[in-house]
Amino acid sequence: MIKCVTIDDEPLALKQLNKYVSQVPFLELAGSFSNAIEASAFVSSTAVDLIFVDVNMPDLNGLDFVRALVGKQMVIFTTAYSEYAIESYKLDAVDYLLKPISFSDFLRAANKAYRQFELQQSAAQSASLAMSAATPATENDADDEAEVAIENKEYISVKADHKVILVKISDIDYVESESEYLRLHLNSGEVVTTLLRMKNIEPILTVNDFMRIHRSYIVNLKHIKAFAKGRVFLNDKVSIPVGDNYKESFNSYIEKVYLNL
Repeated sequence: MIKCVTIDDEPLALKQLNKYVSQVPFLELAGSFSNAIEASAFVSSTAVDLIFVDVNMPDLNGLDFVRALVGKQMVIFTTAYSEYAIESYKLDAVDYLLKPISFSDFLRAANKAYRQFELQQSAAQSASLAMSAATPATENDADDEAEVAIENKEYISVKADHKVILVKISDIDYVESESEYLRLHLNSGEVVTTLLRMKNIEPILTVNDFMRIHRSYIVNLKHIKAFAKGRVFLNDKVSIPVGDNYKESFNSYIEKVYLNL
């Protein structure tokens, strides 16, 4: 989840930004301000990942506000004036949105920030693993604890429909990937759509009786009713394909787990 702050001295523009933030599953609004001075005090004392800030504001404009930042927060500028674009990119801004801002433009910029955020998280994780390798835990205690923590998870929380939804893992029939979104198909018939990628959820599910059987599908192995001609059937109406690259591992599982007569 990306914690963000919105800053704009125009009430309607600020309200629109906040509405857009609420519509993006991976964004969490940590604060909203009508002037950069108040925002500066907040950002200096609170962990923030992303800042949406207007350029033209009284007392302290957006460019000077960003120059004064101490941390490494990502920044997206919002303004009605295109002439500040070059200056904004000198400040390593993620994007520069011209008013009036459409939701499609906002989402495009937010997705750029999300990709940059993922890279930062990956780099931090790699650095942490490197430090762990330099000072290995006794008898792999740290690895064992991490594995137990994953296996003991009964629920996952995902952001969908402007709220965080708790989903019981055993209630998931299968997961379907489409672009940057995932659909969690539950055995109740409900479908939960969230902005995630397969790589984010696969490590959690595959230790809970799930298997990746297609580049776009992960299936709950305990919910399979039948399989034939490269498809698995969850009931009389729902079936999903088994990809060519996954057939060997799936068939191996079937042969190992089931008594085939």
